[in-house]
Amino acid sequence: MSALFVIVGGSIGALCRYWLGLIFLAWTKKSKMPLSMLIVNALGGLGLGVFYHFAFPSSSTSSLYLLVGTGFFGAFTTFSTFSVEAMELLQKKAYCLFFGYILLSFAGTIGLFYLGYYGM
Repeated sequence: MSALFVIVGGSIGALCRYWLGLIFLAWTKKSKMPLSMLIVNALGGLGLGVFYHFAFPSSSTSSLYLLVGTGFFGAFTTFSTFSVEAMELLQKKAYCLFFGYILLSFAGTIGLFYLGYYGM
């Protein structure tokens, strides 16, 4: 039954990432930095922080955690796409954008998680 919660949450999270990614891509298409996935991952960090604030100290094996934390936010945020986009910047020898993207991705996501968790 636990796997079902992860599957349902993951399916919804992946669809939300796809749709929001398309929207943000249309808004940021002139940018040389891959802002679409950066924004999605940052929003995921914020959302997961808010979720953690309200859902914990419940167990990380609870149905709610599996549905929202592991499933939805696990699929909504994506490290693999971040890695591909970072490597594309590196291959283009866009070193400043490469390091800026990495810094903004990590600092932004962790910072927004912190804001979501402690700012509530």
